[in-house]
Amino acid sequence: MSQELVLVTGGTGFIAQHCILALLSQGYQVRTTVRSLAREAEVRDNLGTGGAQPRARLSFVVADLGSDAGWAEAAGGCRYVIHGASPTPSGTYATEEDWVRPAVDGNLRVLRAARDAGVARVVLTSAFGAVGVGHKPMNRPFNEDDWSDLTGNVAPYQKSKTLSERAAWEFIRNEGRGLELSAVNPTAVLGPALGADYSHSIRIIKAMMDGQPGLPRINSGFVDVRDVADLHLRAMVDPAGNGERFLAIAGESIWFAEVARILRARMGAAASKVATRSLPDWLVRLGAWRDPRMKDIVPILGVNMNATSAKARRLLGWNPRPAEEAIVATAESLVRLKLLAPDPS
Repeated sequence: MSQELVLVTGGTGFIAQHCILALLSQGYQVRTTVRSLAREAEVRDNLGTGGAQPRARLSFVVADLGSDAGWAEAAGGCRYVIHGASPTPSGTYATEEDWVRPAVDGNLRVLRAARDAGVARVVLTSAFGAVGVGHKPMNRPFNEDDWSDLTGNVAPYQKSKTLSERAAWEFIRNEGRGLELSAVNPTAVLGPALGADYSHSIRIIKAMMDGQPGLPRINSGFVDVRDVADLHLRAMVDPAGNGERFLAIAGESIWFAEVARILRARMGAAASKVATRSLPDWLVRLGAWRDPRMKDIVPILGVNMNATSAKARRLLGWNPRPAEEAIVATAESLVRLKLLAPDPS
């Protein structure tokens, strides 16, 4: 058990809260940032859902990635930083620059604060979006040597993840002054929701269980959030983690139709509304003309997005649970927390 202090940025986030749970279970003291202390009670409630009552072992600091205020206080006295906070622009008309600049500046702000506070290592929560998009079709799984090709068709979120991770590595090379960095690049993150504010990937499962009428022909890697948290902690303390990126995927990627079949097979009556038919690509493209929120999926229709986690397994001894378990755990939590759409009656 360790009494060392770890900063986890963005404590309202899904991955961040599971990282806090993992750190607490290993005896760490945890400090987390929020943009408003009004959300402290919500975070503590969610951690309680996850089985933890940290009390004084968890403290909160107000800090926003868009401002320098609070970051020196947040990083002060910390041995490690897990940086998972990521700015998300609001509004339908957010520009690409609205995504990219805050993400880049936010990473640099946290890294400067960590360096100046004498932190040993930062673990950056990046994304598969910084690895596997914009490419021509691949005949091999993606690995950590791959970077998303920004000359291809890349959504603003994925571009922001790519450029902000690249900026972090450049900072370490040029200005890090001994600060160590490791990056975790998860595929779609599933697993137990702790409350109503959960990951974008969990919305995939919720939409299926709420009766989405058909499935776009999308292929994705999946990984359980508890295993993503475990990988962050391994990358944080293992000497082999320094200077490395780690893809987080459980097994091989699968198609949404297979996810639907797993739900139907494992979730019984709770999955009675899950559709298993695939929508033709032309219909999805037509829908994207009418609903701009769908346009980001058009470039990945029919594209194999397989990746390998061999590096994390080899260097850090990481051993994630199968994707099927992550899918089922997600669905069970949505039922347990009553987060599915009610049946009309």
